[in-house]
Amino acid sequence: MTEKTQPAADNTQPVFTIEKLYIRDLSVEVPNAPQVFLERENPQINVQLRTDGKRIDEGIYEVVLTVTVTAKMGEDKTVFLVEAAQAGIFQIRNVPEGDIEPIMMIGCANILFPYAREAVSDAVTRAGFQPVLLAPVNFEALFQARQQEAQAAPVQ
Repeated sequence: MTEKTQPAADNTQPVFTIEKLYIRDLSVEVPNAPQVFLERENPQINVQLRTDGKRIDEGIYEVVLTVTVTAKMGEDKTVFLVEAAQAGIFQIRNVPEGDIEPIMMIGCANILFPYAREAVSDAVTRAGFQPVLLAPVNFEALFQARQQEAQAAPVQ
């Protein structure tokens, strides 16, 4: 039996791996408890998303997807406020520098979103309310909109 030799690994191939997924921060506030549990009207739900990414080592990046869900009755009565910062450490190597930001803001955000969605739903349920099920998000469209806003902003 003859041994087959493996070709040398190509060190120029793009590399993308998930190193670690974790909750960086999770907070729940129910400022008007217990009275808010006696209300019968459904609150208005507002969802805000923010994605941040940074290089933490050579080829290693941390991306944090922060989801803030606020439920209000009327203009001023907060039912609950949940903020979940779902983070991940990703290895991204052998990729053109201009592609790093889209990978973090679109690809990594898509990976983090289901975990953030679960954390928000679980936190809202544990606070005593019906779960909030976040709709899917098009992170590519959000990224492109942010790019267009940045290009349209006046240079100071």
